[in-house]
Amino acid sequence: MTTAQHTVEKIGGTSMSNYEAVRDNIIIGKRKKSDLYQRIFVVSAYGGVTNELLEHKKTGEPGVYALFADAESDWAWGDDLTKLIQLLTDINGELFADPMLKQQADQFITDRIEGVRGCLIDLQRLCSYGQFQLEEHLLTVREMLAGIGEAHSAFNTALKLQQEGINARFVDLTGWRDAELLPLDEKLKQAFDSIDLSRELPIVTGYAQCKEGLMRTFDRGYSEMTFSRTAVITNAREAIIHKEYHLSSADPNIVGEDKVVPLGRTNYDVADQLANLGMEAIHPRAGKGLRQNEIPLRVMNTFEPEHTGTLITGDYISEKPQVEIIAGAKGVFAIEVFDQDMQGEPGSDRRILDVLTRFKVRFMSKDTNANTITH
Repeated sequence: MTTAQHTVEKIGGTSMSNYEAVRDNIIIGKRKKSDLYQRIFVVSAYGGVTNELLEHKKTGEPGVYALFADAESDWAWGDDLTKLIQLLTDINGELFADPMLKQQADQFITDRIEGVRGCLIDLQRLCSYGQFQLEEHLLTVREMLAGIGEAHSAFNTALKLQQEGINARFVDLTGWRDAELLPLDEKLKQAFDSIDLSRELPIVTGYAQCKEGLMRTFDRGYSEMTFSRTAVITNAREAIIHKEYHLSSADPNIVGEDKVVPLGRTNYDVADQLANLGMEAIHPRAGKGLRQNEIPLRVMNTFEPEHTGTLITGDYISEKPQVEIIAGAKGVFAIEVFDQDMQGEPGSDRRILDVLTRFKVRFMSKDTNANTITH
């Protein structure tokens, strides 16, 4: 893996829910058998599964994690885990027509979930003693639950591709029963050292358990960091994100599909600005490694495989000044702090930031003058 021949590609949850589209448009398509390899796929959980495991991203409806953390009922989370097994095995039923393969997939995910159930019961029992506080372990619980979704989709995809004659390899980074906790980069090096990309197709879990604790910084954006660091550690030729839509000049749901075009080319600075508005092409921290190692990032539409998508590089500048994209955000408020004594007083802004941080306020920009700071 010393030469940059391969790509690292991330497949989002909505795309993962459509296996035929992933197979026909991303993994196989019109490729000859010899062209199937020299690629690493980092996959998200199937659409909606992480909502069931943690909490609904938009509505906040509690999933297994939220029910366990609230602990108003000792068994509500356990009932939710049982429902989750049914949901995931139903997904398996839609994916595998062969009963032997379905049994294998069902056994894998059932064993994983029952293992988590046993762990949570033991933790709940331990924390019934005053010396142990549940809050101290909740981040670990959140990460363990999140990893179930990625393990499920990655295992299934590898199994399905093997059935179709592709030498796919399930790469489980979730830390399930691992003996030691490694830093992310070291974990990735260890995982890929034994893989021959010229004849194996790694299907990698988007969640990676590591010393840094990806969810502490990225919460549900952890798969982007796994994807980015995999590209850096393996010295990828290009990093590719497959989404259910193009990175377009505006939101087609607002202005209409006939009024937008894919960007085609842009740079990491524009990608960072989009992330600041919540329209992430890639998380700025994840994009940093790609930018520093001069690895181009391509955003492609899963359902338009012939389109080259949008290429993001560090040095791209349009031939003439122009508006590249129109974007915005809902529910934005301006907090203006006026104080005639702040001029020449270092630390005025820091005190404001401390308050905003305490109340978990996410801010997009700020404006200052002699006696006013607006966030």
